[in-house]
Amino acid sequence: MTQLVHHIAIICSDREQAVDFYVNKLGFKIRDEHLRPEKDDILLNVVKDGLVLELFIKPNAPKRVSGKTGEARGLRHLAFKCRDVAQEIARLKSLGVKCENVRVDDFDGKKMAFFFDPDGLPLELHE
Repeated sequence: MTQLVHHIAIICSDREQAVDFYVNKLGFKIRDEHLRPEKDDILLNVVKDGLVLELFIKPNAPKRVSGKTGEARGLRHLAFKCRDVAQEIARLKSLGVKCENVRVDDFDGKKMAFFFDPDGLPLELHE
């Protein structure tokens, strides 16, 4: 039935913030962009190492429920594999990205840390 992930869709509130974060800070490249007035949004496809993120720019979308107020059903977070979590978290912090401290995963013993996109979507780095 399934083989690989085709793409992951993320709803963002601001195009400039999304481009700064996903392209300038995380290193994705813009593949294409589509203005969709009938849906009142912009679809921006970005790609890195074969992974495609569909960034739907929807300024009026409801805010994400997470943190101390609870969590909504659905995708909890997106995790990226990397070689050196501590180094990458330090780099992201230097760029002003909100990051949690590096810790060790309880299940596999590998280093991991969460960081957040401009809309508060939790993203994870995992060795």
